[in-house]
Amino acid sequence: MKTNELKEVVKEKYGRIAAQSHLLKSESCCGEVDYTTFSNDYSKLPGYNADADLGLGCGIPSDKADIKEGDNVLDLGSGAGNDCFVARSLVGKTGKVTGLDFTLEMVLKAKKNAAKTGFTNIEFIHGDIEEMPFENGKFDVVISNCVLNLVPDKKKAFSEIYRVLKPGGHFNISDIVLVGNLPPKLKEEAEMYAGCVSGAIQKEEYLEMVKQQGFSNIQIKSENRSLIPDSLLKNYLSEDEIIQFKTQEFGLISMTVAALK
Repeated sequence: MKTNELKEVVKEKYGRIAAQSHLLKSESCCGEVDYTTFSNDYSKLPGYNADADLGLGCGIPSDKADIKEGDNVLDLGSGAGNDCFVARSLVGKTGKVTGLDFTLEMVLKAKKNAAKTGFTNIEFIHGDIEEMPFENGKFDVVISNCVLNLVPDKKKAFSEIYRVLKPGGHFNISDIVLVGNLPPKLKEEAEMYAGCVSGAIQKEEYLEMVKQQGFSNIQIKSENRSLIPDSLLKNYLSEDEIIQFKTQEFGLISMTVAALK
């Protein structure tokens, strides 16, 4: 599929998710995978907002992100605002948190959640990660949670992250990467792309892409492996193909990576 078509698939899927009001165990970050496969428990974190937690993440990017009071933080693919509200508890009254999301329905949902808090230093903007509507060197920290795997042009996305960070700024991103190769049938399916599986790239390719955009001090903060369950594979592969697939060295990695500009 073409880039614009893939973006429309993602926008439609997450617009549908935004219309839900509960945690989505059937339509989470990775398609029909139970959200607990990747997501983390936010409920004990300062700033947690249950209305903003759709269970769509694959880590907690604000954790160990070295977010300080007074920082200007950008959350890419902010959804209903879950990570933004946690980040706001870290930056305090003197800082600011901005959420950017490609799906208008998610932005509207996040704004509604923010309005209930009364915070004046948190905002949500509708926009594209590949062409961010921000000036150069605006943010101290960029975070993101299980989103860049959905971006068709990841190189451009990391280039934009580099551009909008201040000199000396850094990112802390939770994402899905691959070890081993997906069968062609899985990579061809747009539904799988919108669910983050076939949109993910190889771990080493991901880290090299970060390096090529000029980032330094690249660190993997956490890493967890999870396999694609049979219930999902059956939508795309025959029983024989599933057996063959399982003999290969393959896994999905939920990884949190940090780097410095």
